[in-house]
Amino acid sequence: MTKIGCALALVAALSTAALAQHKHGATGPHGGPMEDVAGVHAELVASGTALAINIVDEDGKPVKSAGYSASALIVTGNQRETVKLEPAGESALKATLKTPVAADTQVTLMLKTADGKSGQARFKVK
Repeated sequence: MTKIGCALALVAALSTAALAQHKHGATGPHGGPMEDVAGVHAELVASGTALAINIVDEDGKPVKSAGYSASALIVTGNQRETVKLEPAGESALKATLKTPVAADTQVTLMLKTADGKSGQARFKVK
């Protein structure tokens, strides 16, 4: 195989692995949108004034949320609310909002894992 052929095979293999790992826009085990953030997959579940982030690994297995910290900026139209999410249960972070979540709400999650990794993810409630 030529150098160019080897390089193309390597690029194809790496891009396929990256696509297989990325959960952008996928639906999580609880029916909410999922995004990659800080080395884990975060699923947003919103109902009424309850906001939950379920944390899973690459294989979809729950990750213990103890030691995690998070906050979220919730934007609906021209209304904004920032909340702190607290670990709840084995693999979730939860908060209670002042007003119910509506369709087309934008949620920006800031997450810090127990190992200190941090990142942001954006969700749109449908």
